[in-house]
Amino acid sequence: MVLNCTNSLVTLATQDFELLVNFYQQLLEQTPLDRIPNIYAEFQVTGLRLGIFKPKASNQAEFMNSTQSSMSLCLEVKDLEAAIAHLTKIGCPPPGQIVTASHGREIYAYDPDGNRIILHSSSK
Repeated sequence: MVLNCTNSLVTLATQDFELLVNFYQQLLEQTPLDRIPNIYAEFQVTGLRLGIFKPKASNQAEFMNSTQSSMSLCLEVKDLEAAIAHLTKIGCPPPGQIVTASHGREIYAYDPDGNRIILHSSSK
């Protein structure tokens, strides 16, 4: 059997729903396309839907992982320095320096819940 995916969606669970939704509104400079107050918000990022949700009380333990995740939200940007300035302006400056990788330049940042965001500028 073939997995016939029709779309893709990345979701982030959070206990501080409004804080995280506000952060992504500022970062992406858009309001959610879909929103259920204090439960769910969804943003459209080129080629990706990003959902943020607050788990039901009965499921919260499943989403409270105290270890660092290997998952990253990677966002390719045209102007890395402008993206860094924007993150700094909204209160989440990247803690490190720009690094050069085989695919271009990148920097790690973190949202208010500690989810890793990699801002990347292609060398193409």
